[in-house]
Amino acid sequence: MPRLCWPPTSAPLRLSPKKIGDDIAKPTSDWRGLRTTVKLTIQNRQAQIEVVPSASAQIIEAFKEPARDRKKQDNIKHSGNITFDEVVNVAQQMQHQSLARELSGTIKEILGTSQSVG
Repeated sequence: MPRLCWPPTSAPLRLSPKKIGDDIAKPTSDWRGLRTTVKLTIQNRQAQIEVVPSASAQIIEAFKEPARDRKKQDNIKHSGNITFDEVVNVAQQMQHQSLARELSGTIKEILGTSQSVG
């Protein structure tokens, strides 16, 4: 269950934090054990949830490691090999968030992120 920290923002909209938390739990089940950003779009008192994973989360997902519990294990060292095609795929998904002008710059950012992840 994700940690709920938005009752002040959902209170003026008269939305239940429990219902929003349950709605967030469904799409984020694929990213269990990883920290991801969730985009909430509220229209007609209906919350629409969109998962926006970071570059590091996508890289760890490409490692195909088993899911780990972040509460029980600290300072996890990730190890694995990913192909250059997977790096390009992650770069194409992250290009709209990147500060680089071209795809080659985004690929370099992803390679730097993958080195810092492990």
